[in-house]
Amino acid sequence: MAKKNQSERLTNQHKESKGVIGIFGDNAKSHDLTVGEISHYVVKQLEKEFPQLSFQYRTSIRKEEINEALKKVDPELGQTLFVANSSIIPDGGIIEVKDDNGNWRVVLVSEAKHQGKDIENIKKGEQVGTGKNQDLMAAGNAIERSHKNISEIANFMLSESHFPYVLFLEGSNFLTETISIKRPDGRIVILEYNSGMLNRLDRLTSANYGMPINTNLCKNKFVKHKDKTIMLQATSIYTQGNGEKWDGKKMFDIMLEISKTSLQILGSEIFKQITKSK
Repeated sequence: MAKKNQSERLTNQHKESKGVIGIFGDNAKSHDLTVGEISHYVVKQLEKEFPQLSFQYRTSIRKEEINEALKKVDPELGQTLFVANSSIIPDGGIIEVKDDNGNWRVVLVSEAKHQGKDIENIKKGEQVGTGKNQDLMAAGNAIERSHKNISEIANFMLSESHFPYVLFLEGSNFLTETISIKRPDGRIVILEYNSGMLNRLDRLTSANYGMPINTNLCKNKFVKHKDKTIMLQATSIYTQGNGEKWDGKKMFDIMLEISKTSLQILGSEIFKQITKSK
């Protein structure tokens, strides 16, 4: 059966599933759930919707594994390793599915980053800076550490046609709209989304080739340039835009959608397990 037909049938099965029914319980409205905790809920939901498939969650990937994956693509790759036990540890961990050959394939990698406490400080009436007389703090560069994990997962998945890496951003350094915040004394402070002092989104969009944010980019994009075809592994970057905290249920929905996109793309390699149960 053609891969296209297999993917279509897998998509139909998604639509026929009963979806999320009380998977969160009372925690559904919590802002305090970590992305790792939400990942476990995603695994439970995937197991519920696809009982014939085997899923696993793990917190890290060893650099040695990444090198082995690169060697399978080309023997010249994955040769350098200085610290034998080094690994990468994404905030939300890694979810994998077992394919027909018994190999574990990545369906979701997630991280959540907070940078910029200007909104919280203004609401509390706290000023910042060396003289404690500023409303806003110049943004730092801590978020750029995310690029390392993104690059390592991209290496690990170089042979795949999907890249299910999702990055959730929150905080005043990731605004996509101008907002006004009132201090306790009644004074209004305006945070301009396009302020070079505050906004750090442009430091991350290199990870999605400048494609739209708040978009599922799990399926790799193949672009042609002259006589070359280039595969792009783009990170799906999501931000609240107004600096508010992420709601756990919204994160769950996005993570589940990306996981299912991965399963659709892997359809021809896991589909036998689905058809056997019918």
